Amino acid sequence: MSKAYIIEVHNRTAGIVAGDERGFTFFSSDRAFDRLDGRDFRSAREAERAARAVLGGRQTSTHSPS
Repeated sequence: MSKAYIIEVHNRTAGIVAGDERGFTFFSSDRAFDRLDGRDFRSAREAERAARAVLGGRQTSTHSPS
């Protein structure tokens, strides 16, 4: 069964991550995060950290998994 989570950074929807048994793939919804589009991550949290790093911020997302 796949899982999907919205990733938000500084009140911007960066994209979603869709996960399966191999990990999570990032799908960008904002041009600022396009460099992450299609990239695979071990966890949704790792994808969220990468999205935060794109903007250089450390604000906690309100719509991603713990």
